[in-house]
Amino acid sequence: METHPPEIDTRATRMPVAELDRLGDEIAELSAHLEAATARLLQLIREFDARQGWNTGFRSCAEWLGWKVGLNPGAAREKVRVARALGGLPQIAGALGRGELSYAKVRGLTRIATPESEARLLALAQAATAAQVEKIVRGWRRVNRAAEAEEATRRHRSRALTVYHDDDGMVVLRGRLEPEAGALVLRALEAAGEALYQRAHGAGAGIPAEPTPGGAAGEGPTIAQRRADALALLAETALHQELDPGPPGERYQVVVHVDAPVLADPEAPGQSVLEDGAHVPAGTSQRLACDASRVVMRHDADGHVLDVGRRTRTISPALRRALLHRDRGCRFPGCGLRFCQGHHLRHWANGGATTLENLALLCRLHHRAVHEEGYQVERHADGALHFRRPDGRPIPAVPPPVAVPADPIEALWARHRAQGLTLHARTLTPSWLGERLDLGWALDVLHPLSNPVMPR
Repeated sequence: METHPPEIDTRATRMPVAELDRLGDEIAELSAHLEAATARLLQLIREFDARQGWNTGFRSCAEWLGWKVGLNPGAAREKVRVARALGGLPQIAGALGRGELSYAKVRGLTRIATPESEARLLALAQAATAAQVEKIVRGWRRVNRAAEAEEATRRHRSRALTVYHDDDGMVVLRGRLEPEAGALVLRALEAAGEALYQRAHGAGAGIPAEPTPGGAAGEGPTIAQRRADALALLAETALHQELDPGPPGERYQVVVHVDAPVLADPEAPGQSVLEDGAHVPAGTSQRLACDASRVVMRHDADGHVLDVGRRTRTISPALRRALLHRDRGCRFPGCGLRFCQGHHLRHWANGGATTLENLALLCRLHHRAVHEEGYQVERHADGALHFRRPDGRPIPAVPPPVAVPADPIEALWARHRAQGLTLHARTLTPSWLGERLDLGWALDVLHPLSNPVMPR
């Protein structure tokens, strides 16, 4: 088999050197303009995020960016992260706005820079290439991780719980827990304390809503006393359950009692309460009933239970499989989260059928938005879902394109000229002269943990 070497386009080699230099300078100058425009973009994202302009049915600013401008989730999250970080790094933000730093360098710097180290890292970035900046950032983070790991090991070794009997027979506990374990214990104590309070309050024990700091007679238990009672309840509950939390389906089951008229019409009189008697809005009951187990109970005029039906699933397993196969994830524009609940477009309490045509997958956030925050969704004759905000404005699956100038490059240059920016082919060029990067020396000079006595 005969082979031939690939043909080489010699037009570039025949092009005059001056013409190639001009093309190179145009690339460099346009790149500086794009970096300056990126600084403005990040500033707008930071302001939009701070003012929660994305909070119109979207879970985060990054999710809104993915829907509005077509960024993939990772790139959108990174844009928001960098935009937020630059809010506290004005020198680096200013250098990007003047086209003196590339976004690639700024991304790296914002992972490690603090107001104290900003000036030193900025000087480094202006002198180094983007690859060198990335090497220093990785080395810097290794030093940070080593320090964090050492601190975590020290904390782990210092964990302890001592138990002893005091002279009067009281049991005294004193301990140190790691942060995550401590947070778990505190959360459990809060839950147990709330359960005790509700139990006593419901029995008319007269415990005040707010604990008193002094614990004087007749003023109810103090915070410390409530925590002691809560700890005893936790121990009793654990022993009663033989330290077995039970099946997940039962462990996280929430029971709601709601009258049929309330499910059909939130304005109708009737109950909508949790099992312990706490009231929940009718919209919440409607949302929970969309995709839940259902037990129908009949009562007489005095409220006594006459009959209890079998527990059934609102959406059958076979229908759920078909729904998951069709929708693949949350149908709210820009979401797509795969952990979802089935939503009845027309609620079954209002006569809506539990069929594939009347169902759509929504994540917990957007399911709540539809039932309790005024968002609307309906299926048109072509089968497409249409969402609307509470004020009736539509939320398109794909936002309409924005107007773009006939010559966007000239428009960008004109904007920068109006701002007084002077950008040229050397604006982005680092002052590096080609010498080899000594990473160890650079970290010794720059990192505060490597050189703690260095003046800032």
